[in-house]
Amino acid sequence: MSPSSATYLAALPAPRSANDADRIELADGRSVRLAPVRPQDAPAERAFVGALSLTSRYRRFHFGLRELSPEASRAMTEVDQHCHVAFVARAPGHTDIVADARYVVQADTGDAEFAVAVADDWQGAGLGRALLARLATHARAHGVRRLFGDVLWGNPAMLALVRSLGAELRRLPGDATVVRVEFVFSEESVDRVRSAPGAAVQAS
Repeated sequence: MSPSSATYLAALPAPRSANDADRIELADGRSVRLAPVRPQDAPAERAFVGALSLTSRYRRFHFGLRELSPEASRAMTEVDQHCHVAFVARAPGHTDIVADARYVVQADTGDAEFAVAVADDWQGAGLGRALLARLATHARAHGVRRLFGDVLWGNPAMLALVRSLGAELRRLPGDATVVRVEFVFSEESVDRVRSAPGAAVQAS
């Protein structure tokens, strides 16, 4: 990660606990409230995914998903906010989800895989950038040393976004459709963030 990107990510506070909501101001004047997903969000999560365009759904799930099953909706909302950390964004005063950002820690390595989705009407205003930066900051603060995700080559906006945040990109052997995106945090930066005031508070 480049020094400028590391500085940018470090400047963004992670939500302090599962009860916190984080306000994000967007470039077009709108704002959202970002909060940890909860089990009661399952219907809203299903509606959010179903309302995405075919292109946006394909870019998020990498296959022709039409809608989330009830089981998948529960799996995406009944999370422990420790090994599976997930946040949803809503416009102030509204219940509809307009964006979803999450990472899942890999038990064997301690690395984490991320995913971000933004409603079509909310794309292009900097929401995806803010969500990914907050995910990276949260992951680093909680001991993750490598945050990775697979992005379709046919998603140039996302590839440009992760490059601007300092991600490393590499091809996956045997798969010409996706590129592996990685944010690698140094041991020193992890230790420094974890020792900072308030950094030890866990989402629960």
